[in-house]
Amino acid sequence: MVDKTYIPEGEVPPASQIGATLEALGATIAARREADEASYTHRLLTGSVDGVLKKVMEEAGEVALAAKDVEGWATSSLAAAVALQAAGDGAADGQSEALDQGGAAAEPEALSVQLPPEYGEAVDHLRYEAADVVYHLLVVLERYGISLDEFAAELNMRMTDEECPAGAVRLHGEYVRRGK
Repeated sequence: MVDKTYIPEGEVPPASQIGATLEALGATIAARREADEASYTHRLLTGSVDGVLKKVMEEAGEVALAAKDVEGWATSSLAAAVALQAAGDGAADGQSEALDQGGAAAEPEALSVQLPPEYGEAVDHLRYEAADVVYHLLVVLERYGISLDEFAAELNMRMTDEECPAGAVRLHGEYVRRGK
């Protein structure tokens, strides 16, 4: 895969890219509570709860549609590769399978799929929509006073003790809620 990211020259990467990014974005969102009405984030934090919740739902739907687009490009490319391989092997015209020099059936060649540029564009769009969901979700968490550490603790509760990183924050038992 193509490396789509970089670290600016002379900068030292943080221990966790996602952690540092979420913390910076969370701090920016919190600071926007004090901004004026010109700030989109301020309006989401202080306006009608329906506004921000509609955005979370809208963006989640856009993630689902973007993922379907990625899947569509991948499966159409795979189907085309299978058809080309079958035609190249003679399977389409009823020829027998290839034999090795000893007369046994030869190992089939690995299938190579050439993904079109639209696949990469669809993946980029999925990433964009996923970031929109995370941003709007962080606005909801900030609106209701749920810190990133508390949110991380909730995520950590979805792993076994062996899977959870050493030193990772956890929720106290009395705050663990599972469904309604």
